[in-house]
Amino acid sequence: MNSKGKSLIFHVNRLRERLWFRPATFGLASLVGVFAAGWIDGSGIIEFLPDIGRDTVVTLLSILAASMLVIATFAVGSMVSAYASAASSGTPRTLTLVLRDDVSQTAHSTFVGAFIFSVVARVALEEGYFEGTGYFMIFVEAMAVFAMVIVVFVYWVDSVARLGLLGPVIDRVETATSVVLKNWRDTPHLGGVPVSPNFHADQTLRACRVGYLQEINVKDLQAWAVEHDARVRIVALPGDFMASGTQLAWLSFGQNGLPKQWETDLLSFFSIDQDRVFDQDPRFGFVVLSEIAKRALSSAVNDPGTAIKVVGTMVRLLDIWCQPPEPESKETPVCDRVEVPDMSVDGLLDDAFQGIGRDAAGIVEAAVALQRCLKILVDCGNAEVASAARYQSRVALARSEKAMVLREDLMAVQAAAGGDPAVSANGIMRAND
Repeated sequence: MNSKGKSLIFHVNRLRERLWFRPATFGLASLVGVFAAGWIDGSGIIEFLPDIGRDTVVTLLSILAASMLVIATFAVGSMVSAYASAASSGTPRTLTLVLRDDVSQTAHSTFVGAFIFSVVARVALEEGYFEGTGYFMIFVEAMAVFAMVIVVFVYWVDSVARLGLLGPVIDRVETATSVVLKNWRDTPHLGGVPVSPNFHADQTLRACRVGYLQEINVKDLQAWAVEHDARVRIVALPGDFMASGTQLAWLSFGQNGLPKQWETDLLSFFSIDQDRVFDQDPRFGFVVLSEIAKRALSSAVNDPGTAIKVVGTMVRLLDIWCQPPEPESKETPVCDRVEVPDMSVDGLLDDAFQGIGRDAAGIVEAAVALQRCLKILVDCGNAEVASAARYQSRVALARSEKAMVLREDLMAVQAAAGGDPAVSANGIMRAND
């Protein structure tokens, strides 16, 4: 049961964050290429192939082996510098996204794979593993590897120059967050059903370790519930911090009663680890974007333009949330035995704008941009988002009232908020409180 508890996509995303995964895959492919040439060598088709001298192949492989080791070392150094730059200029929470960079990982893996191929092929030649046909096949493979290395290197140099820049980092966070938001919008409640008021809990499932809840495998929970005639209500969502004993879910059992090892089986459907991840946690994306903006607004950096870019990015993301679901998503089967609570829109906008509103309170251009973007969300047509945005606007305006000395600056912020008079801190209330 444990092997089924975590989704394949979740594991693939974790592997993509490991720098050894692709080089190991390319290295295995290189070994397969060398031994495939040996297999063709004994297939009896030598009369149909041109004759390639052994010295030519040895020279080509020697050049590949010597150059690929140098390029692979250079690639590692450049990637590490880019990763450090991305973490320092933005926030360390973006490092996992930068590590997933397909271009850099493909380039590094290509260089390592080419080095392994050239060394293994050279050893096989020296040991007499190949004859005439094998020489030709290794020559063809070596030329193909050489051409691939040239193409990948040129493309990678163009990409790595931008890898550690703040703009591409923000774009990566936006892309990752938009995917999760679309999944939440098109598949509400993670594929489950809304919580019901008449749920009767027979048992409580509790976390057994400290960390962040990263993923809930609702489909496997549904299969388990059907098998044991049970119902499950999730009480924690991805991104919540868990401690030993924190409630994860409530369970209601049918006539069959409590199955054996139910706690071990169910815990395998919940992934808890040290850090938050983007896979099922849209709020984490807004936390990361907010951290980038707050760093830009600090006195040490003093870059309100980046904060303004981040706020605009958040509006684009929330516009995705306000859009109706995709038509095909309505036909997705619902896991009717698993109840999942709604994601808090108030909490989502708190993560997005609360810290920015505090740090931008005394910076007129950032405060004006924030109010204009919140005004867009107030008019977006989604009642929950509009209510939460209205509250954030009031709080940010009250902060600016306290922080700004020049009356004209405060008037500009008030005008961006819609022309309403300044709101005192004592008058701030959520619209749904």
